[in-house]
Amino acid sequence: MDRDTFLNLPTPDLAALVRQSGPKVCVFPINGTRRWYLLEHAPDASEKDYLAAYLAKIEPNHVDLYRLLFDHGIEYLLTPAFGPDLAERGPEYVAIVAHGLARLGTEKLFLDFFEDYNVRVRFYGDYRPYFENSPHAAVLDVFDDLTARTAHHDRFRLFFGLFGHDATETIAQLSVDHYRQHGSVPDKRTLIERYYGEYVPPVDMFIGFDTFSTFDMPLIAMGAEDLYFTINPSPYLTDQQLRDILFDHLYSRRIEPDYSSMEPDEWDLMREFYRVNMGKTLGVGGQQARGNYWFPLPQVTLPPTFNEPKP
Repeated sequence: MDRDTFLNLPTPDLAALVRQSGPKVCVFPINGTRRWYLLEHAPDASEKDYLAAYLAKIEPNHVDLYRLLFDHGIEYLLTPAFGPDLAERGPEYVAIVAHGLARLGTEKLFLDFFEDYNVRVRFYGDYRPYFENSPHAAVLDVFDDLTARTAHHDRFRLFFGLFGHDATETIAQLSVDHYRQHGSVPDKRTLIERYYGEYVPPVDMFIGFDTFSTFDMPLIAMGAEDLYFTINPSPYLTDQQLRDILFDHLYSRRIEPDYSSMEPDEWDLMREFYRVNMGKTLGVGGQQARGNYWFPLPQVTLPPTFNEPKP
């Protein structure tokens, strides 16, 4: 299928193509939310409750993003949400995060979405030891209640990653427990089921933002997942942008050239492309002097005739 046709398909038809080869698993950490909020909804200087104002804007945005991905054929969505790097920002920030996470199981906006879209919600990672020993232990009951409340939903899966950065010790303990119970070493599928609460297929794509790095997808990252990084913070993800990603994932990256049948002029064009891009590296960025933030630098140069069709 050509790109223009794909990008203009009705959403249900596009989603059917995405699902055609089996359930799709997407890891999408929603990052840059504070930047998005301050840029798009800068609070008034007299704003008394910044947190309430922030949540009032970011929560509908999160639901819109979940809906966008599910509507376009993604069936398993993993969204790493909290880990030790964020916890290092201090107790005030942790309190804000814990409050926001608890709202997943209490706010009508989320509960209605999970019900209307038939979404099963689960939480993964080493979050229990962290929250059990914190002033926010009550959030664990919210997680458990929401997991039980949505357990019968079977259309979509939404996994929130909390301290899912290093599963080594957890996997070791799960293996020991399994051996004690069954007298055998667990296979990979069993470990995935124990870790995530159910079986999750290998990751198909990771959609990140900011510096090029992947994280928080233990056991299901096989090295074959396609990696994408948005220029804007995650809350800005658009319908067209997601369609671009999905077309690339389904078609562009699946091409396997037959070098034995390439014509001399095709080799010449390949050589020209590599020569004009010699020394350039995707992922290299700069630091904005006044804002002091990292941004990716443009790298690729296309030869003048690169995208012309073959005569």
